[in-house]
Amino acid sequence: MIGALAALAAVAGVLAVVWLRRRYLVVTVRGESMLPTYRPGERLVLRRTPPRSLRTGQVVVLTEAGASRPGTPLSGPRAPADGGTLLSGQRAPADGTGTGPHLIIKRVAAVPGDPIPRDTVPALRTAPGTHVPAGHLVVLGDNADRSHDSRHSGYLTTDRLLGVVLRKVG
Repeated sequence: MIGALAALAAVAGVLAVVWLRRRYLVVTVRGESMLPTYRPGERLVLRRTPPRSLRTGQVVVLTEAGASRPGTPLSGPRAPADGGTLLSGQRAPADGTGTGPHLIIKRVAAVPGDPIPRDTVPALRTAPGTHVPAGHLVVLGDNADRSHDSRHSGYLTTDRLLGVVLRKVG
């Protein structure tokens, strides 16, 4: 009886760890695009979140353009395109290169259905329509001088979303 309870507790513990690892992630900030909110070296807890639950003002982590999803093979080491904020903490890809996907951290400025923020996002001044299209986001770094974001690149697709920042660790 005690052995069965111990085995059940062990299985429950393993399931809890698996659930937590699928739902939450800890990453480390690299770069200055989110200063003063987040500084290089700070660790953040993310909650994996579906794009439909995003709200303006939330800080999100996304895969960098052209990067693969965490845990998938990459063709080789990648350098940040803009010197903006990158994060580490991902497991190494399956191909053994030791280089995980580069991630970016930005604040959501507009979600699908919101008016296009043409006044603050020069890259979208001539975008067609009046509202952010489905499957797209407008994201900005808090430190505009050190951030490559929607001001330069326009929309980012929601399929790049990894999660929403919940809090700093420590």
